[in-house]
Amino acid sequence: MNQIKKEDIKQEVFDLYDDYAHNRVNRRDFMQKLSLYAVGGLTVPSLMSFLMPDYKNTLQVKKDDPRITSEYIYYDSPKGGGRIKALLSKPVDSQKKLGGIVVVHENRGLNPYIEDVAKRAAIAGFITIAPDALTPLGGYPGDDDKGREMQSKLDRNKMLEDFISAFNYLKNHKDCNGKVGVVGFCFGGWIANMMAVELPDLAAAVPFYGSQPAAEDVPKIQAPLLLQYAGLDTRITEGWPVYEAALKANHKQYTAYIYPNVNHGFHNDTTPRYDKDAAELAWHRTIDFFKDKLQ
Repeated sequence: MNQIKKEDIKQEVFDLYDDYAHNRVNRRDFMQKLSLYAVGGLTVPSLMSFLMPDYKNTLQVKKDDPRITSEYIYYDSPKGGGRIKALLSKPVDSQKKLGGIVVVHENRGLNPYIEDVAKRAAIAGFITIAPDALTPLGGYPGDDDKGREMQSKLDRNKMLEDFISAFNYLKNHKDCNGKVGVVGFCFGGWIANMMAVELPDLAAAVPFYGSQPAAEDVPKIQAPLLLQYAGLDTRITEGWPVYEAALKANHKQYTAYIYPNVNHGFHNDTTPRYDKDAAELAWHRTIDFFKDKLQ
């Protein structure tokens, strides 16, 4: 295990990683800038290792968890990427139709963290679908850096259509009660916001640190919103005041939380940006919200 402690890392390193993770800095420049913080026994390789996701030791749901069934399926997205691969999960012991949740990945495809989140939601009593928008390019490649590179080549509006099609697939699934919500992270947070704009029958939306829709699109929103933001994530939170003003002006149903002193990506427990207290509270609020709106 890496011996670097989160509290020993300056905030500037997390900000730099955020730039890298969102393609504002290329790998060479990222490594070069990271070297400025390789002091006091720290090396660039050790810092890189510390910042990268750990999928081996962090996933909360075991592959063969007996509480749920999970399988890969394909559905059609005629306006998006064509035939899309997704993980479909549901509890094994349900005696009734279930509320549905579309789980939307970050800007790197359907990685193990997002699959784990979809399974957690299934354990909580929902049928979930977690699409891989990288399917047209071969799917998540098993490496987040390569996944980000692949996703940057795709049109985000066509990817939005992939998740809208996933909503329709789940809404009409024999085990779904017809009430479908969405939760998304980072890029997926923007998708969640935009699904609320595009889908008048969306039952609930929970964007985690997602970019906001244009103010002129807010009148189209019908779904209740639960918005989760990170206090240190100024890149995203700076758009919140305008969004909130538009939501208020149009009398939309929303609740928003800004978790203090946490970074963008605080819910992702595979990276050091993870904040256990904020993540657990935000997820508890998410599940309670979905239980209220989808069941």
